[in-house]
Amino acid sequence: MKLLKQIPIVVLISIVMMSFSQCANTYKLEDTSSIYFGDVYYKEWLSEARWSGSGINLFIPIKTNSKHVVLDSVYFKKKQAKLEYVNDTLVVGRFETEKNKQQDIIMSNEPYAEYGNHAPKMPEKTIFQIKENECVVSYNEGKRVMYYKISGIVKKQDKQQLIPATKHQ
Repeated sequence: MKLLKQIPIVVLISIVMMSFSQCANTYKLEDTSSIYFGDVYYKEWLSEARWSGSGINLFIPIKTNSKHVVLDSVYFKKKQAKLEYVNDTLVVGRFETEKNKQQDIIMSNEPYAEYGNHAPKMPEKTIFQIKENECVVSYNEGKRVMYYKISGIVKKQDKQQLIPATKHQ
């Protein structure tokens, strides 16, 4: 009698385990895309105001988009960001970095003095293993989410940063 009661539980557990086994890795990079991209580049920015933050802007020029696909998000340098359309030929992904952020940590022997401290941020886990000069763009084509890897991303600097400092005598 005990065996008959245990059979439905074992069957239910087996069904649940089999349904989760298909969720392991459904992210597949496409070899080709219906969108043709220009030369992708990024610029780092640092706010002039103290403790105002910093980040990276990733610029993705679009040469042709025959199917009028809408780009959704981008994965770059172990971070993810939503893409913003500047116009029909340029999208930007904006990533915040920890440079130039105030980190107030109160160290005290009083138990309640450290109440406002924030826990340290753990590094984000990304779903793609990509190099420093690569990014993955996600977009919807029909009802499917597609992923396309872009290589050869270069860092550009503002013109002010390219001017060497002169020595004063």
